[in-house]
Amino acid sequence: MSDNIKNEQLVIIGGGPAGLTSGIYGTRAGLNPVVLMGPEPGGQITTSPEIENFPGFPEGINGFDLMQRVIKQLENLEGRMVYELVTKIDLGKRPYIIETDGGIYKADTVIISTGASPRKLGLESEERLLGRGVSYCATCDGAFFKGKEVAVIGGGDTALEEANYLTKFCSKVYIIHRRNEFRGTKILAERVIRNSRVEVIWDSELEDVLGGEKVDGLMIRNNKTKEKIELRGVSGVFIAIGYQPNTKLFRDYLKLDEQGYIVTDSKYMTSKEGVFAAGDVQDPFYRQVITSAGAGAAAAIEASKYIDNLSQ
Repeated sequence: MSDNIKNEQLVIIGGGPAGLTSGIYGTRAGLNPVVLMGPEPGGQITTSPEIENFPGFPEGINGFDLMQRVIKQLENLEGRMVYELVTKIDLGKRPYIIETDGGIYKADTVIISTGASPRKLGLESEERLLGRGVSYCATCDGAFFKGKEVAVIGGGDTALEEANYLTKFCSKVYIIHRRNEFRGTKILAERVIRNSRVEVIWDSELEDVLGGEKVDGLMIRNNKTKEKIELRGVSGVFIAIGYQPNTKLFRDYLKLDEQGYIVTDSKYMTSKEGVFAAGDVQDPFYRQVITSAGAGAAAAIEASKYIDNLSQ
């Protein structure tokens, strides 16, 4: 294995908008970084059918095409992208050690851009019917349920936004929320409540997703009365109970907040000198392609400055 150790100035972990933009800026700065693309090249956004808020695309663009353009841009700069999965990391001291399923990297600096994953309820039926009516992204899959009844699980901003979005396609949208009031912002809550296609089921939790080959109903339990209700005719269920940052590898080395996001300073430095983080892995607030890309650019600029100071 020792023959496969690579010494790098900058290793970027994650190949989504933040990581790839870090790669572009790091390559242009002459750092010759390597981007470890991980399990989802291009990031979560590749599953989005249409992005209308990314500057420069007035007609919109789907997420896969957008990220393919970014990958092509990095390729044109002769940037290095390696389709490997990080299995182990040691941030105890510099050079930092990153092990993948393809080798070992020793790095002067690291940018972590591993993103975040949707939180799951943990139901067997949730896993079994994933992609068969169970989804974590209304903008990705909403159009498949045109004219049908669907349900959204959750009561925060994401759930409210997804419910309102789904009314563009669906005949009816149930919101199932475990409390008796929304956690989301007031304006979003009012918009949803005024929407004639939305019905809110308060104080309730999803106990099971019904269906064999695809979703055809839900089993709901009222938290107050303990009554169970079978909601038939629902073809899709969108689970919107938040995101879990992908930080498992870094917990022993970096400061995380209460939600598990990596804590960074104003220059995207983590609690470990020379280790930066950018994108959804450190951003619990915005989670947009444009903000992730901007953070990736800033992190690469700061990493370049850090490396310059090391050589002085």
